[in-house]
Amino acid sequence: MPKIKTNRAAAKRFRVTASGKIKRNKGFKRHLLSSKGKKRKRQLRSATMVSAAEQRNIRELIPYK
Repeated sequence: MPKIKTNRAAAKRFRVTASGKIKRNKGFKRHLLSSKGKKRKRQLRSATMVSAAEQRNIRELIPYK
């Protein structure tokens, strides 16, 4: 049985926590920041967990993490 290739783009974007949840960074913080408030930009800095609906799809992309 051959090994499954890891999707390298997904491997750079997602991390698996010790409890098995998938952590991701938030988007919308690269440019056009002057129109966004301080509170919004500050909250975009923190990482968050992937929704339960998307976890299975991402697990297939990063099988060995």
